[in-house]
Amino acid sequence: MLDITNQNFEAELVDASLAQPVLLDIWAPWCEPCKTLGPTLEKLETAYAGRFKLVKLNADEEPEIAQQLSQMFGVRSIPFCVLFKAGQPADGFVGALPEGEVRKFLDKHVPSAEEQAAAEDIQEAEELLAEGDSETAIDKLQAAVATNPANEAARYDYLRALLAAGRIAEARKAFDPVAGNVVLDARLAAAGLWLTAMEAAPKARTHEALQAVLAVNKRDFEARFELAQTLFAASEFTAAMDQLLEIVMRDKAWKDGLARKTYVAILEIMTRPASPSAKADAGAPKKGTLEVAGKMATTPSDPVVDAYRRKLSMALF
Repeated sequence: MLDITNQNFEAELVDASLAQPVLLDIWAPWCEPCKTLGPTLEKLETAYAGRFKLVKLNADEEPEIAQQLSQMFGVRSIPFCVLFKAGQPADGFVGALPEGEVRKFLDKHVPSAEEQAAAEDIQEAEELLAEGDSETAIDKLQAAVATNPANEAARYDYLRALLAAGRIAEARKAFDPVAGNVVLDARLAAAGLWLTAMEAAPKARTHEALQAVLAVNKRDFEARFELAQTLFAASEFTAAMDQLLEIVMRDKAWKDGLARKTYVAILEIMTRPASPSAKADAGAPKKGTLEVAGKMATTPSDPVVDAYRRKLSMALF
């Protein structure tokens, strides 16, 4: 059992909650209800098998943290439990609740055993992809999507892995269940446009033929988009965006903004996901100071992606 102090608050509570939910039990040695709740929480931490982490804070020894959290939630008594998720205090409860009530509270915020297994599969799949073992990674991602079809992150990773491996028919089968969603996650929409480009590529004219057409007429947007599609399909992302940018600069509204949407999709495909432990540097507190709000994960900067975002911005505005 880990005790939270002003010195380890950030690392063991705020940062730790970026990877999994963390339940903070605020107690005191003189509090009789605390002595009842404590063993219940410890029992549930074991029963939930790593789906959340339990930490404790002695309100007498660390009054600053206890008071700040109490004021935040408008609470004046203990035991008081605060659940941290994604670097932020998300919810809490007061008093020595029965085990069943604590379970209900946890189940609102803690992933199910199936969701936890799927998350572990996704993490392992990302590591396998980084190592070049795409086949095993795809199998794990497929299982994660089958476990929870609503997990958009898993579906995107699955689609991206299939497309990178050239398994177009399987990618189409994975994308179709979400293709009709009115509000589609930006990453899934990007994967859908990549899939469309890959499906169109076999029917496209050769690069040489398309370049010859464009040499005669630079404003042949159909030919230029066809060239961009074939480059996108071949994962020649920057070359594809160069062609799309030519269309955007000359006709922003061409085909209801299709060139712009495809350009943005390529940027999305190229953008690396935020690390679960990544933290923003701006406004970081000095060591030993308390910052309950924590730090949100940020996406690592890619100079190529940043440069092409600026190019699009200049073309549009």
